Amino acid sequence: MDLADKEVGRTLNAATAPRADYDPAYDPLLDSTPGQGRDYAPSYWIGTAGEPPGDDGPVTQDMDADVVIIGSGFTGLTTAIFLAQEYGIKATVLEANRTAWGCSTRNGGQAQCASGRLKRSQWISRWGLDTALKMHRECVEGMENFKELIKDIDCDPQPGGHLYVAHRAKVMPALEKEAALLRETFGYNARILDAQTVRNEWVGDHEAHGAMHEPEGIGIHAAKLAFGYLKKARALGVKVHPASPVQGWETRNGQHYLRTPGGVVRARAVGVATGGYTANALNPEFRNRLFPILSNSMVTRPLTAAEIEACNIRTHQVLTDTRVLRNYYRLLPDNRLQIGSRSAISGRDAPQEQYRRSLEDGLARKFPALKGIQIDYSWWGWVDVSHDMMPRIVQPNKNETLYYAMGYGGNGVMYSAQAGRRLAQLIAGKGGELDLPIFQSRLPFPNVREMVTSEAFAPFRRFGQRFLYRWYYLKDEVL
Repeated sequence: MDLADKEVGRTLNAATAPRADYDPAYDPLLDSTPGQGRDYAPSYWIGTAGEPPGDDGPVTQDMDADVVIIGSGFTGLTTAIFLAQEYGIKATVLEANRTAWGCSTRNGGQAQCASGRLKRSQWISRWGLDTALKMHRECVEGMENFKELIKDIDCDPQPGGHLYVAHRAKVMPALEKEAALLRETFGYNARILDAQTVRNEWVGDHEAHGAMHEPEGIGIHAAKLAFGYLKKARALGVKVHPASPVQGWETRNGQHYLRTPGGVVRARAVGVATGGYTANALNPEFRNRLFPILSNSMVTRPLTAAEIEACNIRTHQVLTDTRVLRNYYRLLPDNRLQIGSRSAISGRDAPQEQYRRSLEDGLARKFPALKGIQIDYSWWGWVDVSHDMMPRIVQPNKNETLYYAMGYGGNGVMYSAQAGRRLAQLIAGKGGELDLPIFQSRLPFPNVREMVTSEAFAPFRRFGQRFLYRWYYLKDEVL
């Protein structure tokens, strides 16, 4: 190996350095592209994961690929992993910025037995009991798939289940009804805890009026998981090219031509896994099919033993409250407390301090002993919410080799792995058995279609979102 070959080897075994600063105001509803080679958001995950693993560098010339995956987060990387492991297909992954730059390094790190934002009772109302039972089995299978996939990845797992905390007494009857349904109809051992049990034996959340405990739930370190997926994918022969945004897309005679700044990538099939960072301009198929919303998250300095005792935190399990605009929180392995919830309406407003202060106020309501505690990390990220609150893993047109998986609505940490497995199945032409609604239909448009068929109407959509957030606040805190 000569000196030039050694230099190439060093380059491909190192992470591609950022070409541009992190953009805190990026908005997928308004911006045509997420950028090129931008640095990571300053999340706790990125701050504590160590150096990113090596990648294959940006695209530098025209190239051919059997399968291209757009997006290098949880879904994109797991799709590539399953394509290689189960079907012998070595995909090429294109990423606009740095590996796992979007949702996968900005989420709350909570893996729950869910795929979208709807409860099991809502599945029954929408699709009937038989389909709801199949959907539940898909989620349970997804959780087992997730556990198997991460068992050799050092991602600081915190297993044990999920505590769904009633933030007001009035929600307990509905929680009790849902728990009974889970036990009696779905065979899923959810149990109800009264307020005293929650506060004395689990967590001294001052807002807790009881809780439902689910047996499945795992907290993970989001960036360590993403980086573990990256190492696993590349070890299987997957090529991962950061700083290579798709800036143009043509399909001719069944072949896809993806234009990046460094060259055109020709592909037989394309899988899209861009989640909450899916720009409307990427492909006409995705225009306005997602409604991205922002979620804020913050992490405190490490708590002292006295502070943990004052808050009576006796679990490291993942916690969520029953607000529509829910809070998710937990004690991390290094004894920091993380909490997250809704954020701004638009990317432009996201950096405003009022959203961080809102989280600080929420933390103080739950744990008065932590009022004014130092916050070491604060960030926000886009969540890919579908208009019917459920994801899609689908080939939208049976005559075209375009596939996608997105729309998890905040439950993508676990289900992205199952979605990656299902997306790989579809791409490999083995998806005939996938008969659930989330595999059979496209992401829907919103009901008032004429309001969303052009980016010119984005301000009106955001106006509607402001109205909804106000209504949710009243429903959560007042009514």
